[in-house]
Amino acid sequence: MTAPATMGRMTSELPATVDAVVVGAGPNGLVAANLLADAGWSVLVLEATEAVGGAVRHDDELHPGFVQDTFSAFYPFAAASPVVDRLDLGSHGLRWTTPPAPLGHPLPGRWALVHRDRVDTAAGMEAAHPGDGEAWLDLCRQWDAIGPGLLDLLLSPFPPVRGGARAGLALARHGALGTVRQLLTPALGAGWGRFTGDDARLLVSGSAGHADIPLDAPGSGAFGLIMTMLAQADGFPVPVGGAGGLTAAMARRFVSLGGELRTSTPVERVVVRDGRAVGVRAAGREVRARHAVLGAVSVPVLWGSLVDEEDHPARVRRGLRHFELDPATVKVDWALSGPVPWETPPTVAPGSFHVGDSPEQMHEATSQVATGLVPAAPYLLAGQMTTTDPTRSPAGTESLWAYTHVPHRVRGDAGGDGITGRWDAAETEKFGDRIQARIEALAPGFGDRVLARRVLGPHELQARNASLVGGAVNGGTSQLHQMLVLRPWPGTGRPGTGLRGLYLASSSAHPGGGVHGAPGANAARAALLDRRLPGR
Repeated sequence: MTAPATMGRMTSELPATVDAVVVGAGPNGLVAANLLADAGWSVLVLEATEAVGGAVRHDDELHPGFVQDTFSAFYPFAAASPVVDRLDLGSHGLRWTTPPAPLGHPLPGRWALVHRDRVDTAAGMEAAHPGDGEAWLDLCRQWDAIGPGLLDLLLSPFPPVRGGARAGLALARHGALGTVRQLLTPALGAGWGRFTGDDARLLVSGSAGHADIPLDAPGSGAFGLIMTMLAQADGFPVPVGGAGGLTAAMARRFVSLGGELRTSTPVERVVVRDGRAVGVRAAGREVRARHAVLGAVSVPVLWGSLVDEEDHPARVRRGLRHFELDPATVKVDWALSGPVPWETPPTVAPGSFHVGDSPEQMHEATSQVATGLVPAAPYLLAGQMTTTDPTRSPAGTESLWAYTHVPHRVRGDAGGDGITGRWDAAETEKFGDRIQARIEALAPGFGDRVLARRVLGPHELQARNASLVGGAVNGGTSQLHQMLVLRPWPGTGRPGTGLRGLYLASSSAHPGGGVHGAPGANAARAALLDRRLPGR
């Protein structure tokens, strides 16, 4: 693995007492640790695996000379996040790069493309469907006006007072009710009628598929629009050298502040006394936390493994009964001997692309997952990593990945191959073949360029990162019934857990998935605030 395996100030044994213990060295845990260290706290970060990063890591195990992003890959939210920006990670070794085109959607005979320049994007849409070019520019101008406030709103602690005021002012200036209506319109809804062709609907619907919100449900249009506009505005950046470059820079910054970071040190238990988290047990000893324990792990890990059941507050017991994970995931990595042999090459090569026959077909695939069926023609989110960052593989080759969702509980296989949901080696490889066939249909001869392939099913993903329970990568569903004040369960919306001194700092907390650091930042700020309050 080219990302650092261990980082931090190492001693012969764990410290007896620190101000705060952070459980998990993923991006949220590292953001929280940095903010607490900035405030002058002594902080210990404990990571169960051999490397920092959580679901933001890379490896070189597939084929000599190739680097694969093990889990996530493109980071538009990180590039747009004020939390990440304030860390000044460029001073700690992070370098971003962007692909020639941020986002594409291949179809037989043509591509829908988001170019780096909105004018070029508009020109492509205009050529395909007269009038759509100006409609795209209108949409971009609307985003210019409301986008920063909307992101501030989404990434702010709940209730979002400052972010809400900024977003509300922007919406009021630009036709509040009409804009809100469009944001609430499903990705498949009539609200996209400003476009006469399918290009914008393909891009927005494909981007909506990054989350697990049904394409005909409120919220899907907003998420799809945000992701598509981030592609247009920020270019879907990646860290040079691999995903782990982002979290390695976070770790280096933390260590430079005097923080202690231990890898290969799983936390065995959060120690609770008299309704307060007072530390953790790890490596056979107890580490006392004077002020706070922050769990940068998913809800099933924190409450299912690290906190004793008898210590669960009543509202946690109730919430756990209804907590809903996002769907499971299957991811395929390829080392290719040459570029993807597209039957119809794009005018500019995109870094990220979606595979789906139409918005309606993508909806059919995601609906099959929602109803317990393994999809017959899965919707794919995919990335051409060498196209994006030439350091990822030898010149003339391509490091490629694609992933899709599958049900946690399989009641049938819509593809007719008898996949049962065991997700053993045979089933994951069989489904990997189905994923590969989706790309082969658009790129004849694709299979002939495969030097090596790796299929990571739900079990493999969880084995590599325990927080990805059952292969769920977002810490819980992104559907509206489990967001905002409903995340991770009704009446929450903030990082507090019902146990004094214990804070939820993962994507299971508001505002949810995406590498933006907001859950970690919110937890750190809550811990700092509670410390200043009398009686806490």
